[in-house]
Amino acid sequence: MSKAIQAIRGMNDLLPDAVAHWQRLEAIVRDVLHAYAYREIRLPLLEKSELFARSIGNATDIVEKEMYSFEDRSGENLTLRPEGTAGCVRAGIENGFLHNQIQRLWYAGAMFRHERPQKGRYRQFHQVGVEAYGIESPDLDAELIVMCARLWRALDLDGLTLQLNSLGTLESRAAYRRELVAYLETQRDHLDEDSLRRLDKNPLRILDSKNPAMQEIIAAAPNLHDHLDEASRTHFARLGDYLQQAGIPFIVNPRLVRGLDYYTRTVFEWTTDRLGSQSAVCAGGRYDGLVEQLGGKSTPAAGFAIGMERLVELILQQDAKHSGAHPHAYLALLGDEAEKQGFMLAERLRDAGLHVECNAGGGSLKTQLKRADRSAAAYALLLGEEEARNNAVTVKDLRGHEAQTQIPQNILIDFLKQKTGRGE
Repeated sequence: MSKAIQAIRGMNDLLPDAVAHWQRLEAIVRDVLHAYAYREIRLPLLEKSELFARSIGNATDIVEKEMYSFEDRSGENLTLRPEGTAGCVRAGIENGFLHNQIQRLWYAGAMFRHERPQKGRYRQFHQVGVEAYGIESPDLDAELIVMCARLWRALDLDGLTLQLNSLGTLESRAAYRRELVAYLETQRDHLDEDSLRRLDKNPLRILDSKNPAMQEIIAAAPNLHDHLDEASRTHFARLGDYLQQAGIPFIVNPRLVRGLDYYTRTVFEWTTDRLGSQSAVCAGGRYDGLVEQLGGKSTPAAGFAIGMERLVELILQQDAKHSGAHPHAYLALLGDEAEKQGFMLAERLRDAGLHVECNAGGGSLKTQLKRADRSAAAYALLLGEEEARNNAVTVKDLRGHEAQTQIPQNILIDFLKQKTGRGE
């Protein structure tokens, strides 16, 4: 017997119980984004590899080591998208809806990076991305962060911390980079292998090292904020004012740099201590030069991405009561007349907004009750020959201690809505 084929490492199935949590999360995310007038855009999974090299940066870990790239039959080098912003900018330039326009957009879907799989970090992972174009002022940065805070409230999540920083303009960051490299060169003998590799190509990423042995060196490094240009200082101060006005606490973290080269000025992360090493649930910032860098007209831009796997895990840890999209009732049918009558009864219940699993394929009462229990329905509805003659149904509580009772079918909808909360 041949060995069964398994899923690719780091690319996981989402089984029905898990999908129920995702659907709830996606619905809440959609409602929050629409409340801020953001519109959905749908982007291809595959892009030209050049797009990510030009936007993310050749010296980043993503481009150097993590992208899934291949040559297609036409000899073109393509890549499964490792993030969504570059594709969104490409779509805006190609379709002409960015220049001299304000656009508020969002998208959701799978991204791909060849990383070492671990909890909260997979090779196929899912993000919700939010992008806004055409607004340079810090009130947009504040809107994005306030939107996140509203989402956490809608999901009833607590314990998330907002970390905030400014990287300044490309020019001020380049000046800081030179001073940082000069300092790190004096510490070369004490740098770990990862930092040595980044020293020449992407030294700011050394500031984000999680290696405990590097923390003393990082703490003594030059402070990025000492090199900010005056306009970036003012922008960052005004952003802080907006957040204080909105009652959103934040921590200024001058070591927060983000892993993508295109960020300028504001960068932020929402983090938690409940997911181990994968602490960032949502991250983003401003990338005012990216549209021009990819061939468009100069256009200010900002956005963020939410890691869906991490957010679902956080929700499950905190809120066990959301146990999935289980039916409100399981309809057990005994006898030919009951099967005929029950088929249409189930449709009437669904028309009323109730979730009903109707028995199919026959089976004894014992067998059908086992199926009802496995369905995780709150109630079993028993429809036999007697109930069919009397236009009634016997209701059995599967999750509590209510007494079994027989009620007329014409009040069944109201009964179930009251019991399950669907009438609220």
